[in-house]
Amino acid sequence: MRPLRYSINVTLDGCCHHEAGLPPDEESMRYWTDQMARADALIFGRVTYTMMQAAWRRPVTGTWPDWMDEPAVAFAEAIDGARKYVVSSTLTDVDWNAELIRGDPGRAVAQLKQESGDGLWVGGVTLPRALAEAGLIDEYEFLVQPVLAGHGPTLLAGLSGSIRLEQVERREFRSGAAAVRYRPADVPA
Repeated sequence: MRPLRYSINVTLDGCCHHEAGLPPDEESMRYWTDQMARADALIFGRVTYTMMQAAWRRPVTGTWPDWMDEPAVAFAEAIDGARKYVVSSTLTDVDWNAELIRGDPGRAVAQLKQESGDGLWVGGVTLPRALAEAGLIDEYEFLVQPVLAGHGPTLLAGLSGSIRLEQVERREFRSGAAAVRYRPADVPA
């Protein structure tokens, strides 16, 4: 059975808008590239898929843009080549090494988890909330940015109840950010 890991950048006040935190640096890009390598496949909702594809898909020329330094290219290559599943009720087709998932995302992701492999990775805002509600997330990984955004979408907003977590790893970055991994804690009845 493959574990499902939810990973996202988040500010200290819970904002998870992709432009709210610190700009990516070499250390954070290498970190996210390593995390991509831990997953057999990525799972996106429509919005995250569209955003990631626009930012990280290899250009038709085959050459990465000049603005990309070596860590950004390594990340782009990792995400570009990864197997992807896209949960959407509005898209009619997907490409970029992706398969479209329609219907109940909980059921589809539960089936993907039953397959053998190292793990699945989900990012974004809306889809992870639905998967957390269904109890399907095995690990929560947050790159906590030392920023107060004061606006934007917040982490797992609208969750119907609390999920108690236990910390399993913490890594400090030179920028002041911290990568923190949690697993759901067993709560006695």
